[in-house]
Amino acid sequence: MDIIREFDPWHDPLCTCPSKLSFNPYTGCAYRCIYCYVTSYVPRAFECRIKKNLLKRVARDLKRVDKRRVISMSNSSDPYPPIEAKLKLTRACLELFSREGCRIQVITKSDLVARDVDILLHLPSVVSLTITTLKRNLSRKLELRAPTPKRRLEAMKKLSDAGVPVSLRLDPIIPGLNDGEIERIVEAAAASGAEHVTSSTFKPRPDGWRRVQRAFPEVATKLAPLYFRLGKRHRNSWYLSRALRFGLMKRVREACDASGLAFASCREGLRELTTGESCDGSHLISNH
Repeated sequence: MDIIREFDPWHDPLCTCPSKLSFNPYTGCAYRCIYCYVTSYVPRAFECRIKKNLLKRVARDLKRVDKRRVISMSNSSDPYPPIEAKLKLTRACLELFSREGCRIQVITKSDLVARDVDILLHLPSVVSLTITTLKRNLSRKLELRAPTPKRRLEAMKKLSDAGVPVSLRLDPIIPGLNDGEIERIVEAAAASGAEHVTSSTFKPRPDGWRRVQRAFPEVATKLAPLYFRLGKRHRNSWYLSRALRFGLMKRVREACDASGLAFASCREGLRELTTGESCDGSHLISNH
């Protein structure tokens, strides 16, 4: 297929996602999150561009898609960049998916997703909203141009109240920056209607690490030995030690247990902590 493709074509052994497809309505992402890994393989990754003949290409691919498989959007660029408010290309894609009876997972940092509640209500779907901090000032440094955490929680509640299943992506957790908020973030998401939490630790690649160093030099100084001396490299990313990752993910799991939410970690190799039916929350599609 041309524009709807296989998720995780590299077959990372740590990926526990169910078999699904991946689709990015835009190329590049405008939110400029400093921890983002896509800058390591997407040219001009922080410049959001329109894909040529997007709707025609999607329509053509949908003739070949197995409609039983989940289409996850987006995994390399947010499907709701600022220009989507005017262009409505993601909305047009959702309309195509709805007509074809597709199953959709939306992953976003934007409250603009709530605009499309009318389509999502009649489309087998789940919306996963990423929230890494509840602190507006910290969010502005971590996710430079993304909507505020407050707006994301409001969108989560609006969708949930309308009947669209929602989940939280608490991702990434960066020790010394947002790990002190784990319990509060989970509680806030539960109060806003989330049913599942997917979480993971920061796994820096060289470009993302340099951005974190520039934005948070003191924190980076403390993190460096935890990653580069005591941690390990997996493919193109650096990982904290298993003990540190287990401790952080266990805290998220316990916070989820306290709030009655399902939990799974992402690419951590910690399946023993999982309580959800899927690591990504896609099981919520069939539960509604």
